Amino acid sequence: MFYVYILQSQKTSRFYCGSCQDVAERLHRHNTGQVTSTKHGIPWKLIYTESFPTRSQAYQKEMKIKKRGIKRYLQDIGQFPG
Repeated sequence: MFYVYILQSQKTSRFYCGSCQDVAERLHRHNTGQVTSTKHGIPWKLIYTESFPTRSQAYQKEMKIKKRGIKRYLQDIGQFPG
């Protein structure tokens, strides 16, 4: 399985969307500074995941979310953190 995930920075309240095969390991990499694009927002909190059978489907969903805007997408599906 492959996953699309959305993180929220507990430091800056910004969002980050990505896709991977192991969400727990990926979250660990984000929170230990191993991902350049998210170093500034440590610590990150996982707020949404969705699973897909193929990497391609997960990536397509990731791009759709980013194009819509992560916050707007979360509002659309009723998952915006309060």
